[in-house]
Amino acid sequence: MTAATGNLPVLLEGFFTRRLMHQRQASAHTIASYRDTFRLFLRFAQKRLKVAPSALVLEQLDAPLIAAFLADLEHERGVTARSRNLRQSAIRSFFQYAAFESPGHAGLIQRVLAIPSKRCTRKQVCHLTREEVEALLAAPDRTTWAGRRDHALLLLAVQTGLRLSEITGLRAADVRLGTGAHVHVLGKGRKERCTPLAKQTQAALRSWMSSDLGPEPVILFPSARGNRLSADGVQYLVAKHVATAGRTCASLTCKRVTPHVLRHTTAMELLQAGVDRSVIAMWLGHESLETTQIYLDADLTLKERVLDTVAPPSVQARRYRPEDKLMAFLSAL
Repeated sequence: MTAATGNLPVLLEGFFTRRLMHQRQASAHTIASYRDTFRLFLRFAQKRLKVAPSALVLEQLDAPLIAAFLADLEHERGVTARSRNLRQSAIRSFFQYAAFESPGHAGLIQRVLAIPSKRCTRKQVCHLTREEVEALLAAPDRTTWAGRRDHALLLLAVQTGLRLSEITGLRAADVRLGTGAHVHVLGKGRKERCTPLAKQTQAALRSWMSSDLGPEPVILFPSARGNRLSADGVQYLVAKHVATAGRTCASLTCKRVTPHVLRHTTAMELLQAGVDRSVIAMWLGHESLETTQIYLDADLTLKERVLDTVAPPSVQARRYRPEDKLMAFLSAL
């Protein structure tokens, strides 16, 4: 049976193997995200249609079913509108592929693609102040191996603004110390970039690599077992040290600090230092300058500087004087 007959297993296998892996060469994170979306969707379809996933055909995945699945994500699973839209984008990508492989289902596919994304509130990015950063960097116990690793990892994250996947994927060979010190990463979209290292970061990494890593280290920040740190592992150590730092810096207890917040902190410090937006985009590895716009929206210091340059309106402040009691009585009639 060919994909043109609307056989869903054939179409879905072709979508992941030919389209995502071979043609687009999608990252492992993208493939994992799309995989999780279809696992959720197929379970929902099986429950709603009483048909096993391997027996489904494309005609059964119509627009009402997909709309019901997206609504179920929000109401039953409690996901945000942004997460709902991410799941929908995976389904849209599959149906765009199906439009070429199964043109006989063009009408059904167009109705699915016409389902609008849900508008959601765009919140300002959360970032740390300089005092909060210093408290966080002082939190790890550097008398232990794990504490020295965590300190070097946090310092590198705050100074370079690397993504979580870029930090966990760093190898010792990706770090160059000395003249022209930098860290080399393969970032989002398979784009390579080099980020320079400050002297303090160089010193922390040099101490970590020379004293605490093995003679032939591969992973820069390994787990206690010598494996690559997982995303959950980094999130755990960040949360642990934020809780410790919160004892001396109370403002940290009011923020939800994640590894990505450290990336936002890097961007905000560059912006407040007067660095051009295009340079910040290059530093962080952004595909578009529009992505960097969110930091301009969140920079209150920049807005205050703009306010200082604007002449206020010439309005004289006057003291409020209540109306005469008799006149107030007559006005109220």
